[in-house]
Amino acid sequence: MQKTRTFSDKFFLVLKGLAMGAANKVPGVSGGVIAFVAGFYEEFIFSLRRINLNSLKLLVNGRFRSLYYYTNSKFLLLLVLGMVISYFSVSQLLDFLITHYELYVWATFFGMILGSIYYISKDFGEWNRRNIFFAILGIVAGVSISWLEPAAENDNLWFVFFCGIIGVSGMTLPGLSGSFILILLGNYVLLLVDSVNALYETLTQVMVWDWSFLENEQRMRMLQVLLVFTAGSIAGLVSLSHVLGYLLKHFKNATYAVIIGFITGSLGVVWPWKEAEYRLDADGTFLLDRTGNKIIDNYDRYLPYLNDGSTWLAIFFILFGALIVLWLAWYENQNKEEAYD
Repeated sequence: MQKTRTFSDKFFLVLKGLAMGAANKVPGVSGGVIAFVAGFYEEFIFSLRRINLNSLKLLVNGRFRSLYYYTNSKFLLLLVLGMVISYFSVSQLLDFLITHYELYVWATFFGMILGSIYYISKDFGEWNRRNIFFAILGIVAGVSISWLEPAAENDNLWFVFFCGIIGVSGMTLPGLSGSFILILLGNYVLLLVDSVNALYETLTQVMVWDWSFLENEQRMRMLQVLLVFTAGSIAGLVSLSHVLGYLLKHFKNATYAVIIGFITGSLGVVWPWKEAEYRLDADGTFLLDRTGNKIIDNYDRYLPYLNDGSTWLAIFFILFGALIVLWLAWYENQNKEEAYD
């Protein structure tokens, strides 16, 4: 049964989807954290679980109205709309900000994750030995992932499909960044930059009835890669949602403890004070991706200098990021209380 949503609810759901899309674009940040803090994580997972054999039977039998309600499609479509808008708007802005104000962008997201950890853990009243153990496992896994070295770029379509399955994890598992996983797999630029830009350029040409891109082999290859990546992402969303739905139903507290650990472990990825280390070839020159950008190998993290003005400004943005999350959580709780009144 779908919830009755006002226009305001629908509008803010689109904004939440936009926030999820933006978070998924930033390496180290998980869109699932947005879903968790904004209070729609479980509805998101259980809605995705409705994409199953029953929904396929409804589709084959032409029972589209029943399919629409069975899969909670209004909720999912509003979220997807926000994510699509994000990829062609906020994501472009984030690319600019990371290029010119990298420290402050990382600081803001670092603060948002700190705020998320506080908000999620403060009401978690099941801190027994078992759940503490699962939380530690989550922390260890999150920290370990942050120190892995990226692989080389690979546009083999089977590998791209696999990247879609793994890369979408950031939407379903809070604390596990899909974008950072794609960096480790070597395909972040290929899948979240090159292919998305190819789609944007193609849509721009189609709008003016320009079909010359059909003769552009590189463009067609990028569109093919994006299509396969999208198919892998859909497969990953559905399969992971079934696994997580089962865990939330039967091991909810342990699953929440692991999620809190994952989110805590991800702090190492978004630590604001770091410098990129770039991959070198045998003769010591920088290796470049297909767009001519240097390939990031990992990050060299360091402690900030307190006598530096930029450090205090970064600390301000950390506090600002934490306040954004806490305000979002407070606003969501207010809406829930009004709904029950």
